[in-house]
Amino acid sequence: MYTINTKINNQLSVWLITMFWFISITIVVGGLTRLTDSGLSITEWQLFSGFLPPLNQNDWEMYFNLYKKIPEFKLQNYNMSLNEFKIIFWWEWIHRFLGRLIGISYLIPLIYFSFKIEFSKLLNLYIIFFLICFQGFIGWYMVSSGLVGRVDVSHFRLSVHLLIAFLILSLIFWNYLNIRVNNNISTKINFVIPFIFLMLLFIQIVIGAFVSGMDAGKIYNTWPAMGNSFFPDDNNELNLFRLSAFSDPSLVQFMHRNLAYLILLFYLFIFCKIYMNKMYNLYRSINILGFFILLQIVLGIFTIIYGAQIYIAAMHQLSSIFLVSSSIYFLYLNKKFN
Repeated sequence: MYTINTKINNQLSVWLITMFWFISITIVVGGLTRLTDSGLSITEWQLFSGFLPPLNQNDWEMYFNLYKKIPEFKLQNYNMSLNEFKIIFWWEWIHRFLGRLIGISYLIPLIYFSFKIEFSKLLNLYIIFFLICFQGFIGWYMVSSGLVGRVDVSHFRLSVHLLIAFLILSLIFWNYLNIRVNNNISTKINFVIPFIFLMLLFIQIVIGAFVSGMDAGKIYNTWPAMGNSFFPDDNNELNLFRLSAFSDPSLVQFMHRNLAYLILLFYLFIFCKIYMNKMYNLYRSINILGFFILLQIVLGIFTIIYGAQIYIAAMHQLSSIFLVSSSIYFLYLNKKFN
C-alpha cells in the first residue's frame, strides 16, 4: 500500500492497470511494425514535431524522399510507390505516437500523486518513468542501426528495446498487485524458484527478438523437427558454443524452440511440487500460468509452421504478455516480504 487513503489507492490502481494495457497494446503494435518491415519508414527522431502525422502531399513527399536515402529502399524496396510507403509509415508512426502518449499518460498522473503521497513512497514509480524515457532513446538507437549499411535494424538492439518494454510492463503490474492483491497466504514455495522461472521467460523474450529481428521464423517451417532432423542440418553443433550463434538464424530458432521445452519442464517441476505438497492457495495461479505456457507453445508452433504469418505471430507476442504477467502474479504470491 502507498497510503492508507482508500480513494488514492483506488486511483493509483486504476492508473497502473490502464498503463499496463496501454503498454501491452504498444508492444503488440511494435511487433506488427517489425513483422511488416515498417520500422525504418521514419528516418529521423522528431520528439515534438513528429507528434503529428503528415498533413499534406508535401509532407508525404518529404518523408518518402528521406526514406529513399537509406539502404532498405535502395537495396530492397526500390520499386515502392508513395501509397505503399504510406502503409509502412503508419505502422511506425502509430508505434511512436503510442510511445509518446505513454510518456504523457504516465507523467501527468505521477505529478498528481506526488502531491498526494510522500515522495519516498513513489520512488519506484519514478524509476519506471525513467525507464519509459530511456526506452524512447533505445527505440531511436535501434532504428538508427538500420539507416546505414544494412536493410534491417540490429537484432541485438531490437532485443534490448523489447526487453525494456517487458521490464516496464512487469514493474507496473507488480506495483498494481502491491495495491490490489494480498499475498499473506499460508503456504508458499521458495521465492527463488518462480524468480528463476521469470528470468527464463525474459531470456526467451530476448531470443525471440533475435528470431524476429533476423526473420528466423521464416526458415525451417516444420515441427517438431527442423527440416529432417532435430538439429538444423545447415549447421554444426559446435557452432552453438560460439558468440556468432546469436547472429545465425537457424541456431537462434533452435535455441528459441529448445528453451521453450526447458521452460515447460521447469513449469512441470513447479506444478508437481505445489500439488504434491498440497499448496492449495497456489493451485489457481499455477494453473493460470500453465494455461498460458501451453497457449504460447501452441502459438509458437503455428508461427513456425506458417512461416511467421503476421496474425499468428502477433498472437504469439500477445500471448507472451499474458504469460509474463501470470508469472509476475505467481512470483508476487510467493514473495516473503511486504
